[in-house]
Amino acid sequence: MSEVLKWVGDIFLFAGGFLCITGGIGLLRFPDFFTRVHAAGVTETLATPLLLVGLMLHMDWSLDTLKVLMILIFVLATNPTATHAMAKAALHGGLRPLVKQTDRSNDAGDESSKT
Repeated sequence: MSEVLKWVGDIFLFAGGFLCITGGIGLLRFPDFFTRVHAAGVTETLATPLLLVGLMLHMDWSLDTLKVLMILIFVLATNPTATHAMAKAALHGGLRPLVKQTDRSNDAGDESSKT
């Protein structure tokens, strides 16, 4: 059973590491503040618990495991709230989301482009 827990812990650690890398790429590649905050929020809210659960599965039951569990609960309680507060503060501060410009001449309702 211990070997199975180690393998499951490895899977959790790999998935959490993968999400951390993709979140970092999102922070570099996304065009505006709001999409970058989304990438950071998803990384913090999903990757961190995966990494912490993976660590807990590799540990023997002790006081350290309880401490990691308390950190996990704290992260899950605070990170979504902090991400939402950052985005809302930016919105109230006057920062607007990036709006993609579309080519209106290709719209079906635009009669001037058909003549």
